[in-house]
Amino acid sequence: MSPSTLEQASAQPSAVSFREALRFWLLLGFISFGGPAGQIAIMHRELVERRRWVSEKRFLHALNFCMVLPGPEAQQLATYLGWLMHRTRGGVLAGTLFVLPSLVLLIALSWIYMAFGQQPLIAGIFYGIKPAVAAIVLHALHRIARKSLGNPLLTPVPWVLAAMSFIAIWALQWPFPVVVLSAMLIGAVLARIAPDALVHGGGHAAAGSAPHPAALIDDDTPTPPHARSKGSRLATVLALGAVLWLLPMAALLLSQGWSGTLTQMGWFFTKAALLTFGGAYAVLPYVNQAAVEHYQWLTTAQMMDGLALGETTPGPLIIVVAFVGFVGGWTRQVLGPDALFLGAALAACVASWFTFLPSFIFILAGGPWVESTRGNLHLTAPLAAVTAAVVGVIANLALFFIAAIAYPAVVTGNFDTRPDVIALTLAALAALALWRFKWGVIPVIAACATAGLLLRWFGLA
Repeated sequence: MSPSTLEQASAQPSAVSFREALRFWLLLGFISFGGPAGQIAIMHRELVERRRWVSEKRFLHALNFCMVLPGPEAQQLATYLGWLMHRTRGGVLAGTLFVLPSLVLLIALSWIYMAFGQQPLIAGIFYGIKPAVAAIVLHALHRIARKSLGNPLLTPVPWVLAAMSFIAIWALQWPFPVVVLSAMLIGAVLARIAPDALVHGGGHAAAGSAPHPAALIDDDTPTPPHARSKGSRLATVLALGAVLWLLPMAALLLSQGWSGTLTQMGWFFTKAALLTFGGAYAVLPYVNQAAVEHYQWLTTAQMMDGLALGETTPGPLIIVVAFVGFVGGWTRQVLGPDALFLGAALAACVASWFTFLPSFIFILAGGPWVESTRGNLHLTAPLAAVTAAVVGVIANLALFFIAAIAYPAVVTGNFDTRPDVIALTLAALAALALWRFKWGVIPVIAACATAGLLLRWFGLA
């Protein structure tokens, strides 16, 4: 290995100012398309590979923790990384900015939907974005598998776990929480009977490969003082979280009573937030059943339209709760018939507040404990097994995305035997730009969105 290679590998990026991080988290909130896998892929490319703010190993360690928590894992990962770099304010702002653009956009789209009875004419832009997201997920799958699973000849166990996860999700239709818990159990068993089976899968480069470039928060960077576990800090976070839940709930109780629509939304979405193991798709049936059948805040058709809006906007898919809140607030006229929009927007904010608040508490309370577990094989082996399982989940999602853009009619139940060649071509060009020409995520998304708009404008797609 040449001295120049060693120098390049050890070159560490300069310290990241809070303002610079703030700009990135805000930008991420506008480009975080593609659901959890796509959003994690964007963060991995930008933070680990391009900016080198955090190493592969630290990124995966944080991701593993977020994957086993209830709530949107991508938003929790952003919160965790923001907290690790810039203390509590960094975590709060990173998590908030991950959600805020999508909340504002979804409130605007929901108003157009309710006021004019149709969705906005932005199909062309999203026609181009979807192939870009598929390419980003494929690229992330390749990078994460190569780095986190290691050499299949030297460490085959992580590859076997990834394959088992893919089969369990794709062929056996196992729920995501079952896959994660099974992986954790296997990891715990392996830590006792074969402790070296997962050692080289957790972010190490394959044998003989070039060393990874040094990151600002690298593999061996000591845990910063603010991220060390302290009983007093934990008590403070839990107490503050309780206050932030109790104050708005008390205000709703005093203003509307327990049976009021907004109060019921606050209570229901708190329960939903604690049941979202496995991401949005795992909790959407529960939300649909309660919101449509029990509370009757909206109809089944409106719920389906809301899911479509949530799929085509940035941010976590669970932000669809804002649409549920908006429509429920509009139909129930929570602030009276003369303030339909204000009442609906307030309901959307109530739904979002009680859905996302627990995620912040989980990260800020549990983050120091997670940092203290680095290097503890009995604790990290189950999480390393989760990493391998996540690779299989991402592979399943990549396959689903490719099928969805190739055969878009499948969502209506009519499987079109003629693939959408133009969409597949866009995905191939996006992949080429990422792999061969090393384009960033933002230029790829922007180029594909522009291409989709032009193709629809000229009637070619």
